[in-house]
Formats: sequence, structure tokens, C-alpha cells
Amino acid sequence: QFELVDPPSDIISAVEFAPNSLQLLVASWDKSVYLHKISNRVSTLLQRYEHRAPVLDVCWGEEEEAYSAGLDFDVRRIDLQTGDQTVLSSHEAGVKSLAYSKVHNILISAAWDSTLHVHHTKPTGEEETSLPTQLKLPQKPFSISLTPTKLVVAMASRALHIYDLKSLTLISTQTPSASRDVAELLLEPWQRRESSLKFMTRAIACMPNDMGYASSSIEGRVAVEWFDPSSESQARKYAFKCHRQPASDGSGTDIVYPVNALAFHPVHGTFASGGGDGFVSLWDGVTKRRIRQYQRYAASIAALSFSGDGKWLAVAISPGFEDGREGQAEGTISVFIRELGENEAKGKGPK
Repeated sequence: QFELVDPPSDIISAVEFAPNSLQLLVASWDKSVYLHKISNRVSTLLQRYEHRAPVLDVCWGEEEEAYSAGLDFDVRRIDLQTGDQTVLSSHEAGVKSLAYSKVHNILISAAWDSTLHVHHTKPTGEEETSLPTQLKLPQKPFSISLTPTKLVVAMASRALHIYDLKSLTLISTQTPSASRDVAELLLEPWQRRESSLKFMTRAIACMPNDMGYASSSIEGRVAVEWFDPSSESQARKYAFKCHRQPASDGSGTDIVYPVNALAFHPVHGTFASGGGDGFVSLWDGVTKRRIRQYQRYAASIAALSFSGDGKWLAVAISPGFEDGREGQAEGTISVFIRELGENEAKGKGPK
């Protein structure tokens, strides 16, 4: 593995590989989005895009296009070549998560004002930009993830909504806006669920085969669930403990760390988890087995992303202050790029 040159100067909030190339977007609390290119195991910083406030999430759109959002309450489109930024919509609180659907040409933002905004990135008709529509949520959203057909929203109070993306796209195009404001969207979720985890949800990630999702909590656990509402399919769901380390005082108790990041491998369908303990683990969600655990990093794992071909894994580390110590040590804000062997992330098969 190797380290990105020119990492951010403050805590990293998100990393995401481009779908079809080895370009990497990095979002940070230093009020910037960074674009890196990786070739011959060396990274080059191509561009830095400055924002007015800390950036909490970033995602790829079409080629040469990205979307960002954060504590300035705005959702932005960034032209990666020119650096031009366009505000697509403004929430009434910080925007925590973004997800872009290439299939439906929509960008979804989830903010702490307990709303989702749905933006049509390729408007029909003569207007260059279409107005976003707003969907009210019962709780504050913590993480969102989508598949070609579904959107999963994990919220406070262990609430979880699954939306049908086709319905969401259709209704949002048909909802007229009375003014230049955001139009209110009335759509029931396809499924309402309660999280299988007893504590606050930290991250959620959908399976690449569109069959289900994994979620993680602040209390060192991951749950794996399937979309199919049948009782047979629901009987398959399970949760397991992870990212726990024995206490150094020899008492035999475990120190429990939050599981901050989840990412599915695009080819094998296995997934990686990253914890406040500084470890990254690979799991086979079908056979319920851990494939491997990598060496401990110098700080808490903040974000994870697999490349589109599944050959590289980006691991972002930042101080999580789990040890209660203020300030940050040298080298604790960084992004490592790990090259994966052909079968390194492949499932192990049943025992």
C-alpha cells in the first residue's frame, strides 16, 4: 500500500473512487474537496476545490463532475475541469450524505433538517436546471446508500426507510413547484424498518447485487439484512460484534469502538468495515465469516472506498478522539491506497 501525497489538513469525512478510473475524491473538514489521480502506485493531487464550510460528503456524477455538501447547508455540483461550482439546493441544516443514481440521473442529499432533496441532474425540457423536490423524514438521517432500484435511509431512533427509486424519480418529476422554492414530495417508503442494532447507526452500504444492505453502529456491531420482505428472507438477517479490543488493564473487558465506515466490493460482493480501533476488516456477508484483518492504522478509520474494478481500496484515517485525547499526532490524517490481490477480497465459502 502507499499513502496519498498532499492529504487534507483536517479530519477526512469521505473518500470515493471514480466509477471507471483511478481518480479519487476526498472531502474534509478543512473546507475543501480534493481530486487525486493514481497511476503506477503514485498519487498526484490534480485539484483542490475550496468551500465556505467543512465538507461532509462528496460523490461522483457523470465524467468530470462531482457533487459535494456540508456545513454551509448547500448541495453543490463541481465541474472538475474548470473548478466551477453551482449550488443545486440549500437545506436548513448541515448536509450529511449524498448519493448519485446513474440509472435514474438523480442526486439525493440527506440533511440534519430531517429532509431529503431529490435533484434531477439531466432535466427534461428547456430549463437548464430543474428545481429539486423535498421529502420530509421522521428523524434526522445519519447515512444513505442506494442500488440501481432502491434508496436506503438510516436515521436517528433506529428508524430505517427503504424507497423505490423508480417511484421517487417519477413522483419528483411530476411534483409542481408553486414558486422557485423546493416542492414538497409526498411518497411513502416501500418499507419501514427498525434497525437490528440497538445503538445509533453510523454507516450503511448497499450490496452491489441489489439484494440487501449492511449497517453499522457506534457500539462495535454490524448487521446484514435483505430487501425481500418474505419471512424466509428476513430470517436470514443477522448482526455480529466487531472492532472491539481487550482493555489494557487486564480486566478481561473489551473496549468497544464505533464502526465508522462500510464499503462493498463491486466484484465479489464481500464488504470492508473500518472502526475507531484503527482496523479494517474484510467480511463475507453470505457465509458470515471474516476473510481478513489488516494491520492497525495510526488513527481511527474515517472512510473506505473500493475502486470500480475492485483492485484498490482507499482507507482514510483521522483522529476519532476515542481515547479522549485532544489534538492530533503527526501522520494521523491520511489516505492509504491498498492494492488487492486477485482473491484477496473473495469470499471463503461455507465452513
